[in-house]
Amino acid sequence: MTLDRDTFAKDLAETGYVADDGLATALLLTEMLNRPLLLEGEAGVGKTEVAKALAKLENTDLIRLQCYEGLDRSDAIYEWNYQRQLLAIKAREGSGADAETVEEAVFSEKYLMERPLLAAIRQDRAPVLLIDEVDRADEEFEAFLLEILSDYQVSIPELGTVHATSIPRVVLTSNGTRELSDALRRRCLYHYVDYPAPDREARILLNRVEGLDAALALQIAELMAKLRKEDLAKVPGVAETIDWAAALIGLGTKNLHDARELVFDTLACVLKTREDQARVTREVTDRLLGKVA
Repeated sequence: MTLDRDTFAKDLAETGYVADDGLATALLLTEMLNRPLLLEGEAGVGKTEVAKALAKLENTDLIRLQCYEGLDRSDAIYEWNYQRQLLAIKAREGSGADAETVEEAVFSEKYLMERPLLAAIRQDRAPVLLIDEVDRADEEFEAFLLEILSDYQVSIPELGTVHATSIPRVVLTSNGTRELSDALRRRCLYHYVDYPAPDREARILLNRVEGLDAALALQIAELMAKLRKEDLAKVPGVAETIDWAAALIGLGTKNLHDARELVFDTLACVLKTREDQARVTREVTDRLLGKVA
């Protein structure tokens, strides 16, 4: 990977992700320092897409661990295929094999089921490991996670310690629903991903929406920036902006000021609660459009 930030940002944009200077620098530092990157920010700002773009840029696999409340070691690291083990034990009944021989046979690689964290360190080619919404998991899981991120090895009592074949590029995301431990934060580099400024969001739209011209892209991005400042229950993210732009293009929009009714009628693309749709009336939409160039 190139260590020139501008070149790296340009290469990343070619995968479909337009990064600001801070994020591009953080991604380069993860390579330089071999450290995980913790991305924090509101839902919908594009944190998960960073890992996807990085995997595409490096032409490697993306291994994703989706975190949730109650996530444990067996779901994240490994577990044994108990059904196959029981069948193997029954098949050996009457064979005369002693218990130790049977145990060695059933607790072998053949019956080991890799989960994302173990799979990520056993790839021949280093993958991108995405640990998504780590704040949804509990503190006990963070202790398991730190074992992986500190030494890139996993202890399996029946097999011993599994050392990494390759060191994955690790991206963690957090929506800030729970405070993460100091130990995890110390282990990672950190970048806060905010909603993009209108000029960058316009570049994202041009990159992702076919048939969109620069003037309309900037209008949509400016309107979204105004809309996000309203008192909304669920602030729309970049994915909603992309959907809205695609809808407006599909309906033949050339200029938002010439399509005020259509702008209001397509708000379902970005406003996802009943309360928000009731709050953003035609009058509010007209007011916001009046502030868009």
